[in-house]
Amino acid sequence: MVDREVTEPGFWNDQRNAQKVQRKRKKIEERLELVRRVTSQEGDVAVLQEWLLGGEPVEADLKTAVQTWQKSIEEAELGHTLGGEHDGANLIFSINAGAGGTESQDWAEMLFRMYQRYCERKGFKVDITDYQKGEEAGIKSVTMFVSGEYAFGTLWVESGVHRLVRISPFDSAARRHTSFAAVFAWPELDDSIEIEVLDKDLRVDTYRSSGAGGQHVNVTDSAVRITHIPTNIVVACQNERSQIRNREVAMKVLKARLFDLEMKKQREKLDAVEAAKMQIAFGSQIRSYVLHPYRMVKDHRTKCETGDVDRVLDGDLDIFIKAALVAKAKGELSKGVSASEE
Repeated sequence: MVDREVTEPGFWNDQRNAQKVQRKRKKIEERLELVRRVTSQEGDVAVLQEWLLGGEPVEADLKTAVQTWQKSIEEAELGHTLGGEHDGANLIFSINAGAGGTESQDWAEMLFRMYQRYCERKGFKVDITDYQKGEEAGIKSVTMFVSGEYAFGTLWVESGVHRLVRISPFDSAARRHTSFAAVFAWPELDDSIEIEVLDKDLRVDTYRSSGAGGQHVNVTDSAVRITHIPTNIVVACQNERSQIRNREVAMKVLKARLFDLEMKKQREKLDAVEAAKMQIAFGSQIRSYVLHPYRMVKDHRTKCETGDVDRVLDGDLDIFIKAALVAKAKGELSKGVSASEE
């Protein structure tokens, strides 16, 4: 069907549709190639098993073949989970500190570093659009664009409340503290999706940039904050050099959030984004990072866990993300647990 469309007269006259079809074709070809590879590797394993049963010394070759085959199967399972409408899109990613002041703001910055490192591992590009420093340490919030193949499809499962338990470096009595931060993810919408935003529904404020960004920061009122009055959604951008560009980026974030909000209402699966923010301090968390009295990272939706906390905080999230994506594909991804349930 795709091939027929590509060869139809006038197909390339509509560049946007042509590119969409080409992307679809590429995905299909990649999946077919993966199926062929898995089938071929399965055959290799079967042949080596026969040789081993016949007395041939192929134990090492068989072990290597099985490992390669299993890796391809895992890749196929993961690819099967990335078939959603927006999974191939870039990502708008936000981290917000919960209640608790300095403790939660420091935790939000730790998460920010963790996701930056994860994106580096995956080859994703990260552009920070809004960065709000904490009062004493850490950050109050950060919003960033993450660009790369299947950025949204990979990272959307990180949305939710993340909990940290540790001995506080800010407590002179060295007491144990629990901190919360929330992660939100929205797909960057392509131009073919129309989201109507009326000027009368917007309040636009300009202010002087406070984050890192170069010589233009703190010189002019180039930063832009947009409030969507009907939903009370607030977005901001301060990283670009001009007020016009900051407004363009902020509007892109706003439209993505409005689209996400509408989808949630239609599906009736999740509360509105702002309602979710109110639960950062005490709502259901998807994952706990415990540094004291023992060391463990546990995902409450999939029950996946590891004791290598440092590796996780350094951005190695593959075991959690893969487990969540597979569970979602099987319809087994729970919403997490509240602190009282643990």
